[in-house]
Amino acid sequence: TTIRYDLPQATDVTLIIYDMLGREIKVLVSKKMSPGSYTAMWDGTDRLGQPAAAGVYIYQLKSGDFINTKKLVLVK
Repeated sequence: TTIRYDLPQATDVTLIIYDMLGREIKVLVSKKMSPGSYTAMWDGTDRLGQPAAAGVYIYQLKSGDFINTKKLVLVK
C-alpha cells in the first residue's frame, strides 16, 4: 500500500497504521521532515515483520497540529 502526503513546512511527522480495534500495527514514519511531497509504503506486515491479516485498517498522519485519519484495505 502506498500513502502519499505533502508537507507545506518543516515539521515532526508520524504515520501509523492501526487495526479496527485501535491497536498500533506499524509505525511507518516518525521523524522531522522538510517541506515537500512524500510517499510511505506499507508492505502489509506488523512491527515484528509478521504478515498482517487481510482486512480494513486505519492510518493516521500527524504533522504539527494537523491530523488526518483514513481507512485502507489490505487485500491478499
